Amino acid sequence: MSLCYYLHIMKQNTLKNSRVIAIVGATASGKTSYSIELAKKINGEIISADSRLVYRGFDIGTAKPYIEERCDIPHHMIDIVEPEFEYSAGLYKTQAEIIIEDIIKREKTPIVVGGTGLYIDILLKNFTLPKVEPDKILRSKLSKLKNEELYNILLNLDNNASDVIDKNDRKKIIRSIEILKATNQSLKEARGIGEKPYEVEWIGKNFERKTLYERIDKRTEQMIENGLIEETKNLLKKHGRIPNLTDTIGYCEIIKYLDGDITLNDAVNLLKQNTRRYAKRQLTWFRKNPEIKWDIYPSKLEK
Repeated sequence: MSLCYYLHIMKQNTLKNSRVIAIVGATASGKTSYSIELAKKINGEIISADSRLVYRGFDIGTAKPYIEERCDIPHHMIDIVEPEFEYSAGLYKTQAEIIIEDIIKREKTPIVVGGTGLYIDILLKNFTLPKVEPDKILRSKLSKLKNEELYNILLNLDNNASDVIDKNDRKKIIRSIEILKATNQSLKEARGIGEKPYEVEWIGKNFERKTLYERIDKRTEQMIENGLIEETKNLLKKHGRIPNLTDTIGYCEIIKYLDGDITLNDAVNLLKQNTRRYAKRQLTWFRKNPEIKWDIYPSKLEK
């Protein structure tokens, strides 16, 4: 056995036996504040698993934790690329694995926090993504279709795709259609699972539905008060109508208002509705993981 191979095996064994905590759940379920308090108690660092927090400038609309809110706890995978960048789950996995390894080497605890189920599973459950090259001709054809048309194509190819793909997320819909056509498999079949790389303690944050929806409504109204309309204007001025902006909940509704298509009141109600639907999809995803222990408190983790 070569020295390099031996060191590689030792590294994998060390990481596999290392403790990683995952805090998951629906949007507005209190994951951010919970994770910060936990990190204080167990000398942890936080790794965001949110597909929109990676983008610089997507602040109010994504409920990105403010610097003051982070209480000097290191937060990783936030504000790492410009909105024009086509960030992917595969790239997330590569970068997040490097961060986890570094945190473990410094004898601290990695805490993966977020609501993007695919990002979390590809990192902690070692989901493998199908190696399907971009089909420029297909993408060009699909880009000319409306969201509803795209979504119908997706569901005709995989009627279970609605569990994991937002009907307004054009980027994910088009990529999923691309994968489905290339592999002739369902999305679930196309995503294989390898050996789990870490010992993960899964924590789920949630509320009774009525309470969760009330929290979503309150947060939405707070976003408006905090300047979501002005932030959206500034993002449009700086970046234009790029898909990562126009397809993101929080911004797409305000853009409809700015375009004069709907009133501000209608935009706020639509944002609340879309966020509630997103929360439902998140919970559908996470409830498939039997290892998640829902609403455990930090004191129990120290035993």
